Amino acid sequence: MLEILTDVPQPSSPRRRLPRWLKRPLPQPEMQFTANLIEEFQLETVCESAKCPNRTECWAQQTATFMILGNVCTRPCGFCSVPKGKTEELQADEPQRVAEAAARLGLKHVVITSVTRDDLPDGGAEHFYQCVHAVRDRTGAAVEVLTPDFRGNRAAISRVIAAQPDVFNHNTETVPRLYERVRRNAVYRGTLDLLKQVKDEAPHMPTKSGLMLGLGETTQELLDVLADLRDVGCDMLTLGQYLQPTPQHLPVERYVPPEEFDELGNLARSLGFAMVASGPFVRSSYHAGEMAGTL
Repeated sequence: MLEILTDVPQPSSPRRRLPRWLKRPLPQPEMQFTANLIEEFQLETVCESAKCPNRTECWAQQTATFMILGNVCTRPCGFCSVPKGKTEELQADEPQRVAEAAARLGLKHVVITSVTRDDLPDGGAEHFYQCVHAVRDRTGAAVEVLTPDFRGNRAAISRVIAAQPDVFNHNTETVPRLYERVRRNAVYRGTLDLLKQVKDEAPHMPTKSGLMLGLGETTQELLDVLADLRDVGCDMLTLGQYLQPTPQHLPVERYVPPEEFDELGNLARSLGFAMVASGPFVRSSYHAGEMAGTL
């Protein structure tokens, strides 16, 4: 049964032992083709930078999530292992390299995400636009973008919308009470406003958002966020388990069992989300093409 949490959990310090349902297989030889390709084209992937637990599976199946705008982020989020610090210059040929790598992998659904670049006037929106067009021109594949918030810059958001991605994804990550710890320098209302803007400007463009569980949220807080997402027309939802990437990152407050993820997924569907993926290993881009119905 779904555990309704009414008390706000207190932070814990030691890293918890992984429960049995969070064990993953060791790297497989089939991963090497994808690894070699990423190295050949000198690309970044969120699979590596975010220490995704699904990398073994996805790379063995010759799929990856491309991370553009460099490998250094301007936001000190408490959950994310992407490096922080001095950012890099944009690489003008990156859209073409992403497109060629997607073609060589044979991808039919390409997910493009990025670090947050608050140092750029448009947050990297034009680069997103160029990448979407380059991939589509080279491969004919569906393209899903997973963007930062662009600091609420509506013109920047409009520029990405103008690229006409097949799915516009922007993660909520956690409940409003935890934003200061989890998603520093981000504003919960800004996430909702971004998703609403996409729907206002492109009503038929599917919007998507995701949350990590196990950071100290209560069930009621989570359900309130899901209701807010539906209020701004969000179509697709991912719910996954937060895993502490290093001892320097936020600790896991709770490991949510698979059956509870199932119940939360059913609750989300009852609220009207068209597509829901809910499970311990679910991530924003995990099986994204299947979720979007493009594969």
